[in-house]
Amino acid sequence: MADPNPTPGIHHVTCIAGDPQRNMDFWVETLGLRLVKRSINQDDPETYHFFFADAEGTPGTSMTFFPWEGMSRGKVGSGQVSRTAFRVPEGSLGYWEDRFDDHGVDYDDRVERFGETVLPFEDPDGLPVELVETEIGDDDPTVPWTEFVPEEAAIRGFHSVTLWLADPQPTEELLEAMGLERVGTEEAEGDTPGDERTRFEATGTVGQYVDVLPTIQGGRQGHGTVHHVAFQTPTDDDQEAMRSAVRSRGLSPTQQIDRHWFRSVYFREHGGVLFELATSEPGYTSDEPLDDLGGRLVLPGKFEDRREEIEANLTDVTVPRAEQAEADD
Repeated sequence: MADPNPTPGIHHVTCIAGDPQRNMDFWVETLGLRLVKRSINQDDPETYHFFFADAEGTPGTSMTFFPWEGMSRGKVGSGQVSRTAFRVPEGSLGYWEDRFDDHGVDYDDRVERFGETVLPFEDPDGLPVELVETEIGDDDPTVPWTEFVPEEAAIRGFHSVTLWLADPQPTEELLEAMGLERVGTEEAEGDTPGDERTRFEATGTVGQYVDVLPTIQGGRQGHGTVHHVAFQTPTDDDQEAMRSAVRSRGLSPTQQIDRHWFRSVYFREHGGVLFELATSEPGYTSDEPLDDLGGRLVLPGKFEDRREEIEANLTDVTVPRAEQAEADD
């Protein structure tokens, strides 16, 4: 079997939230991401599915949430994505610290990691998130959304995810089979003290890093935890080749599932983290014009016929707008 084309990196990360309005206010107004899709969990249509991304919903930029209001708060532990990190332009962390002070966001002291400066913080549900200063080239594929945050500080897609694993070796071998290269190891200061953080690098520009940390600390799924991480397999052929490579390592990936804006394959890797493989197309503009992304509740396929029933079971939410925020001030 031929090796699959290497994954360019992370496609999206999906997390669990509580109150949907609080979730939307934080990720749109405080962090300045664009709501590029307002939809439902296709496996649980009484729950929203929000997609926050750059201005165009570029692959590698979308942080998505299931706001399961009735679920309790989770705990990060082994077998989970423990941290999700975003890229921000060099020199912008001072802006973000001031912004977090103004908005009452809990954040920690900056740390240095693999030669980069990292600002850790939590969202309102306790989800561990980080901003990492990086050089953003003129040819960068992301497009900053500047309704709430200026371009010189705007989030520019994913930097990395960190995996907590009881036995990292099988997962590390899987990442290498997916085309990520082991690039270094250093002491994991501020994570699990005394342990080592090993970094793997994908071939793309956005969401190109996966860090692995050993820990046996127990966790549970709930508000403030990651549900799954999706990796880019841009075409159907790429995805099928990667699916075959995953199967050859003793894992059990699903058949391809149509998720309306991309096509997906899911599997739990050896340490228990839920991985997804996601295509680049058809993309978030396949059912809404670029200028109107996130403007309405989109119900994929068969769910449109149930619109009245579905809308009746969803909490009303309002998308933050800069002009309204200025008027409120």
